[in-house]
Amino acid sequence: MARSLGWRGVAYASGLTAIAGFVDGVAFIHFGGYFVSFMSGNSTRSSAGLAEGNYFEWALAIGLVASFVLGVAAATLASQVPSVHRRGAVLSVSSVFLLAAALTTFGSLHAVWTAVLMAMSMGAINATYTRRGEVSVGLTYMTGALVKMGQHLAAALVGGPKWAWLPYGALWAMITLGSFVGAFLYLQVGLLILWAAALALVVWTIVAFVRDSPGRIFRIRR
Repeated sequence: MARSLGWRGVAYASGLTAIAGFVDGVAFIHFGGYFVSFMSGNSTRSSAGLAEGNYFEWALAIGLVASFVLGVAAATLASQVPSVHRRGAVLSVSSVFLLAAALTTFGSLHAVWTAVLMAMSMGAINATYTRRGEVSVGLTYMTGALVKMGQHLAAALVGGPKWAWLPYGALWAMITLGSFVGAFLYLQVGLLILWAAALALVVWTIVAFVRDSPGRIFRIRR
């Protein structure tokens, strides 16, 4: 759960969430209303496309959902390494997928491959925080975080912890800010701005390796 991370962990997770929001903001505009991190939205689009007889829209949305799941699976397998660098291994998978997506902007590959690789990267990033084999902090889907935020706000009003809602609010704020920045810069630069997100994720991956190294005083909580 986000509130168990500590302020350093929340700050780190918020950075990852901002990167995810950035990527989704770029994708949403570039691909005409499809998502690469928000699979509930794609699921709705697939159903609407099928109902309207638009089979391409249905196939693309379902393909992005499948790509997202494959990204989660790939990162989960990487997380099985018997090492303190489990988080770095997960983020390395996500970084490789996002760098590959950025590389397609230079070639002649169909845009679908760019979308697939972006979705796989965003799926992989969600395996960053796990506990007993289950995701403990979702980095790209905020509905659950907003529900928990509301619950903790209600608890605060009746005498519970005053600030337990704040980590969830921070995650939502950062994915929203990241989406705005990504969309805005895409409109100025185009899809090449994806390189900025890929490089930022590489930096965050390096930070994970450094902070999870033995002997570090401060480590990112799991």
